[in-house]
Amino acid sequence: MLHALTIRSPIARGRLVSIECPQLPEDYTLLTAEDIPGENSLGDSDLPILASGELSYKGEPIALLLGPDKDTLEKYACNCKIVAEEDTPVFSIGDEANAEVVATRDICVGDPEGAFASAASTVKSDYETGIQEHWYSEPCGAIAWIELQETQEEHTEQEEAEAPPPASIPKPVDLRLIVSTATQWPFHVRHSVARVLGPEAPAVQVKPSITGLHLDGKLWYPSLISCHAALGAWITGRPVRLVLSKKDDFSFSPKRFGTSISVSSAFDEKGDLIGTKVEASINLGAYGVGTMEMLDQVCLGSLGMYEAKNICFKGKAFRTNIPPQGPFAGFGLAQGSFALERHVSLIADGHRQDPSEWRKKNFLKASTLSPGLPIKDAIPWEQLIDTAVKMSDYSRKWASYELLRQKRKELMPQDDSHHAMRMEKSENLRGIGIAMGYQGNGFLHPGMDGGGYGVELILEKDGSLEIKTGMAGTEHGTVWTDIALEILGVDAENVRINRAIDDEAFPVPKTMEPGPTLEPGPAVMSRKTTAFAELVEQACLAIRGQRFRDPLPISVRETASPLENPEWSRHFSLPNGEAPDCGGFLRPGSAAAVVEVEIDPVEYVPRIRGVWLAVDGGRIFRGNKVRRSLKLSAIHALGWAYREQLAYVSGRIPDGGFENFDIAGASEIPTVDIDFIPDTSEKPKGIGDLPFACVPAAYLQAVSQAMDKHFHSIPLRVQDAGGGSQ
Repeated sequence: MLHALTIRSPIARGRLVSIECPQLPEDYTLLTAEDIPGENSLGDSDLPILASGELSYKGEPIALLLGPDKDTLEKYACNCKIVAEEDTPVFSIGDEANAEVVATRDICVGDPEGAFASAASTVKSDYETGIQEHWYSEPCGAIAWIELQETQEEHTEQEEAEAPPPASIPKPVDLRLIVSTATQWPFHVRHSVARVLGPEAPAVQVKPSITGLHLDGKLWYPSLISCHAALGAWITGRPVRLVLSKKDDFSFSPKRFGTSISVSSAFDEKGDLIGTKVEASINLGAYGVGTMEMLDQVCLGSLGMYEAKNICFKGKAFRTNIPPQGPFAGFGLAQGSFALERHVSLIADGHRQDPSEWRKKNFLKASTLSPGLPIKDAIPWEQLIDTAVKMSDYSRKWASYELLRQKRKELMPQDDSHHAMRMEKSENLRGIGIAMGYQGNGFLHPGMDGGGYGVELILEKDGSLEIKTGMAGTEHGTVWTDIALEILGVDAENVRINRAIDDEAFPVPKTMEPGPTLEPGPAVMSRKTTAFAELVEQACLAIRGQRFRDPLPISVRETASPLENPEWSRHFSLPNGEAPDCGGFLRPGSAAAVVEVEIDPVEYVPRIRGVWLAVDGGRIFRGNKVRRSLKLSAIHALGWAYREQLAYVSGRIPDGGFENFDIAGASEIPTVDIDFIPDTSEKPKGIGDLPFACVPAAYLQAVSQAMDKHFHSIPLRVQDAGGGSQ
């Protein structure tokens, strides 16, 4: 086996001139872009496997060193000299004059200009969200090797009679390249590796390993690492192991992308909302993978779930010279929801109204999402708010903390700041906030598989059940085995989940036209327990209907195609006119969150007194497991809101960002109470990412009430809160 190390760009922007490598001994190899036999790009993006001309960010892979000893490789890597011509980089979307716009989205419903022109009052505010590290427990890596597998040839009776004795017949072999990696999207790995190795390459088989808690950090990045390992294995003919160091993974893997969002609202004389304008900019870094999906998810989140007949959204996705950014539990929906929910709380504060009551008055009553997009089930917003309010004793606490806030203002004479300071430092400050959010369980746009997906179930003669799927995930089909037990009476130990991705089980489609296929796309947005659980249930019911009529084994394949909806297509179609796969959003999960905080007015260090979540998840499988998942998401959402102070400086994360990265220890984890409202649907809904859509905004509202200052950005820093009351 050979180890692999990545040689990376030392500059953020420029052109690669040469790579000067010392003389390498036998068994050591340097691979560059010129050695790639196929296409030098990842999947359907413009991200190069190995950069050759243009360099777009510090740490961009430009070469691979292969050899049997990792320590020796590191010595040679340190002696490699990269010669490059440096250009002026762009790191911020605030530098619009120099940053490149790679995608836009403009949506207009009604007459927003007229609504704002005739408005009795308007409210406008700007919001920013920072990056977030996925912090999965192990770094990304891949192992690739070549196998020779015996194949079976069919012969006629005459050929078999004339054939020599079996012992003397050379058995035909099939060349196959195997890749093992922890990935949420095995098919993306296979497609990407096949493209890189070119038409003369062997069949590619992917063996997904357990991903662990990934928060969508292992969506497309493992495909890049797999391409590097596979390229080395194919060229050298030897197994290649490429596992990043934890620091390299932290520095160069995708993060939750940052956003800058401006929200404006117009009101008539009665105080009713009559218009909404949103301008959103997102920083996707050096390359865009899934650009339109992420931009449109931000759009949906920032338009939210409130009544407004006149809507305008203008969104831009920028290319800058930081490492490529990516999704993080929601693909951008959480960033948009944060901006809108903070804006709603600002409106309620301006009207001196309880933010929960303002929400109850203004949320959408119809079975739609803004801007008028139809969904199958109306979201029970009022019930969610009432449940969260009751769980947390929100109304009493909010009223009490409002009185304390007013009292501090009244006891703060303009000419006696010392008295006010003594008064503030004599007691901790408290606040409570509420916010709402929703999530789908599917994409807005078809993926590389055309948007269709499917599973195949085989009931064997011995009574065991095989579930054939390419859907990767942390759990081994626990929900699916529950369904098999309920419908077919097959115990969990007799259920096999076949996840190996090869050309025989899942042949590469000749075209990527939308349609029924077994390719499932990525394991994101609770798809394993929603869309796929529904297909498994349908297949089990079909097997039960045939079980006592047909001989075993019985095989049933269930597939689903993208759902087309004219209203969704009107707003979210791709530039080539491709319709969105809006199936996951036709039945979204939803939640209301309450967060209570206490702040030391000397150090301005917040302490979470409690988090409460009211959730509409439709049909819930394994409630205890779902509660654990929601609690973990709530903790990560709070980390994004204030703990994880992470940012790029001159195009890369400083070394201190890795050593001092702050995640909550066991003793610091707050109490998270979760209540599921009575089932409103017989179908499961996406809920795993819900806390990210509502907990950060609720947290910032709680801090804003405690500090009597409207905060706009996350992560919230101590120095932001340390300015005292305003």
